[in-house]
Amino acid sequence: MRTLNVSISDKDFNYYGLNPAIKSFNEIADRIRKITIREALYNCQQTAQEVGLSELSMEEIDKEIKAVRRKNAKGNN
Repeated sequence: MRTLNVSISDKDFNYYGLNPAIKSFNEIADRIRKITIREALYNCQQTAQEVGLSELSMEEIDKEIKAVRRKNAKGNN
């Protein structure tokens, strides 16, 4: 096993909920990954609302998916 010393700002340390008791790289990476995923999902939701996609019905979503799949299938021939 290797030891890695990394500097992190107090702001990021607190933002990611880190603490000196965490000893595992995997635990640190998992915390950062979860927050990054949460932020990405939030940003997608915000964009969907801004452009009106959040108002689509399931039928409209299915129709869009089918259209993209048809277009992709034609492009692969």
